Amino acid sequence: MNGSCIIYNTTRWVAPKKNQNASSDEHDAKYYAKCMIGGILSCGLTHTLVTPLDVTKCRMQTDPKLYTGLISGVKTIYANEGVFGLFRGWQPTLLGYSLQGLGKFGLYEGFKDLYAMPLKNKEDKNVKKAIWLAASASAEVFADVLLCPWEMVKVKVQTAPRSENWSNNLFTSTRRMYVNREQTKFPFGSLTALWSRQVPYTMAKFFFFEYIQDIFYEHILKGCKDTFSNPTQLSVTFASGYLAGIICAIVSHPADNLISQKGKEANKGKAVGQIVKEMGYLNLFTRGLGTRIIMIGTLTGLQWWIYDSFKTAVGINKTKDAKPAESQGQSTQSGGSGSQDSTNCSSQK
Repeated sequence: MNGSCIIYNTTRWVAPKKNQNASSDEHDAKYYAKCMIGGILSCGLTHTLVTPLDVTKCRMQTDPKLYTGLISGVKTIYANEGVFGLFRGWQPTLLGYSLQGLGKFGLYEGFKDLYAMPLKNKEDKNVKKAIWLAASASAEVFADVLLCPWEMVKVKVQTAPRSENWSNNLFTSTRRMYVNREQTKFPFGSLTALWSRQVPYTMAKFFFFEYIQDIFYEHILKGCKDTFSNPTQLSVTFASGYLAGIICAIVSHPADNLISQKGKEANKGKAVGQIVKEMGYLNLFTRGLGTRIIMIGTLTGLQWWIYDSFKTAVGINKTKDAKPAESQGQSTQSGGSGSQDSTNCSSQK
């Protein structure tokens, strides 16, 4: 594949240096750092961009009588609170999801390489799928620890009644959460609920993105990813991310509803089971789902597009699995391609 395939040695994933114009695929500390920066940009910017949708969705979940739908909800918030009302909580959103993106994407790349390293059959499709799931779940566990305090601040600022006068200022609202930590359970009171939402969400996000992207290249475009132009590759990235996002929204929605309900003043001190019973299982699974599908689909598509665009801009290949060879010496003997069959690009996504 003209020197673009990745090969493997005993310590790290590397790319052959035959093609000097090829982007770097060496999975060292610099590579993972770049992935973390890409994650910061992809998650922080996109979540902040859709803050109006997030505010409306949270209000629909916590006060469905007043906020009955997406369009009407946006109009109600704008009429009562103006543009600033639609962007309530943008500061903890930007900080929290930037930190989460750092952990989510950077650690995913690391765990994916770590789990694949000792396996001899890492190119088996079922093994690859298991690696995607294990790596994404592991990364999200750590990423949510970074996110949790700021998610709690965000939800409180977005859902608290105006009479409580919660400031939209990050420092002021965080300090108030800390001072009242016995009531708010700040900073990690929602971590378990966050894990229940985010870990399945991220597993679906990464698994179905990788899986759908494979379908595009193997069955629709019917070619190796590296043979298509950057605009085509990034279009596939966005489409794969958007479709994966729809699945993510459905999988994680009950837990998202629960987090919003826990942030309500009326539910302070209530057990999860009691909140679910009062809300009803149907509402738990469906309230605000349409808005969240639109939000998460757009969000996930943009996140993958930004992430892959950034990786291309800084000189590392766009999201794909590394293709191992038996050894670097074998790859050199076969002309440096890292593959015995140059038409086999199922691992290059």
